[in-house]
Amino acid sequence: MKKRYIKYGAVLFLGIGALASCKKSFLEVTPKGEFLESNYYQTADQAFAGLVAAYDPLNTQTGGSDNTYSDPLGALNAGSDDCVAGGGSSTDQNVWQAMNNMTMLTPAVGPQGEFWNINYTGVNRTNLILSKLQGTTPITGLTTALQARYVAEAKFLRAHYYFDLERLFKNIPLILTVLDNTELYNQKQVTGEVVYAQIESDLKAAIPNLPATVTAAENGRVTQGAAKALLGKVLLYEKKYTDAAVQFADVNGTPGGTSTYGYHLMANYGDIFSPDHKFNSESIFEIERTGTQSYSWGNWNQFKSSVYSQLVGARNYNGPIYWAGWGFNPITTDLATAMKGDPRYGYTIVNIDSLAKASGSTYQASYQNSGYFIQKYAPLLKYKSTTGTTELNFPNDYIEIRLADTYLLEAEALLQGGGDAGRAAALLNAVRARVGLAAVPATLANVQNERRLELATEGHRYFDLVRWGLAPTVLKSKNFTAGKNEILPIPLNELNNTVLVQNPSY
Repeated sequence: MKKRYIKYGAVLFLGIGALASCKKSFLEVTPKGEFLESNYYQTADQAFAGLVAAYDPLNTQTGGSDNTYSDPLGALNAGSDDCVAGGGSSTDQNVWQAMNNMTMLTPAVGPQGEFWNINYTGVNRTNLILSKLQGTTPITGLTTALQARYVAEAKFLRAHYYFDLERLFKNIPLILTVLDNTELYNQKQVTGEVVYAQIESDLKAAIPNLPATVTAAENGRVTQGAAKALLGKVLLYEKKYTDAAVQFADVNGTPGGTSTYGYHLMANYGDIFSPDHKFNSESIFEIERTGTQSYSWGNWNQFKSSVYSQLVGARNYNGPIYWAGWGFNPITTDLATAMKGDPRYGYTIVNIDSLAKASGSTYQASYQNSGYFIQKYAPLLKYKSTTGTTELNFPNDYIEIRLADTYLLEAEALLQGGGDAGRAAALLNAVRARVGLAAVPATLANVQNERRLELATEGHRYFDLVRWGLAPTVLKSKNFTAGKNEILPIPLNELNNTVLVQNPSY
């Protein structure tokens, strides 16, 4: 079997860079197993294993420092106007409920613990592998070119983790080295400007040494296009619109055509999300999930499948097409109404109520049930695993950055920065033309609306609403409070015995 770089996290068993329990500082390292950090990373294979470990937190869904289910999509969708939390009751997956109803969002209740721990685990592992790759001790069998690529991948990953931390928490420590025990509890928060400067620096240093494309055997590893796309997003969040547009233009190429990196819009919108079309022409950065692990509940913290697919299926469903799920993240009637008549509706939303009436199928209404469920990651019977525990082995990948996303981000950057309005229109309308929709004027409002419809339930909407300043209005029914809920609280456990300061209003 071919090795994948995000699918498998074998290095986790070594314990190198593993974080301590949530009762300790988020950076405390406790080596376990056969190897210690001091005698590892001596060969090219060991260096590669360290790089795999640095990728692994991207695909963290279960376990972690507090041993909970922690796929970011659930909380982010629950916090947006695309979905609600759902599930079995108002306390089921309570961290998603907290994100859905922000009056519950306190330092002790919410998804902040998972977000913080996942991303700082990634930071710690990238710092560790960078210290070895850039250290003075030669690594046996590692060529200069391969070393440069590994360094570039690690810097992309560190930038990625810090970008998530900065836009989620704003006030965070910036740690760029492996800390010893005397330093763990004295890490102070820095300004966003300092964090963003480091993110930019890492990405700009990474881009020249990343490959333009990768072979199928290396699918999931970072490319130049992925790094430029992430840099464009970072610059957009910093409101450096002209610079952001330049990065996106390098990724996007001619609207509707094939870019230098080989990206082009998929002809069939639904194919983007199908496990039959992994790493398709629209995929810029994709996190691979496997349905062949044959894992059961005894493998709780090792899943590299799409457990999220199980969570969003209709609860106790009995009928054709779908496997019975657990009823989380039902679609809001607001999104369903907004998408009625849009060609993307059927690939985004499934109306289980209508299906039940037509087919005689049944399901149990979940908490906050609307009758509408997520289609993009749905647990389809055709992808049901024949081995292991079914609900733990769905193969649906998560495409974190895709071409339609970067088209719309470039259009936004051009409009916000006073750039080429004609190109902005071409980008916007290429996304619409792909699904047979008529052209519309290139206005910021139209780009914002298109992002909602094109990217619905893909985890971007909450961040979009916050950065546009629309969250207090659009999420008013979810108790979003301006000046508070734009960021999450620092997790309560991270404040104990540290110098960290809680975010305002929490």
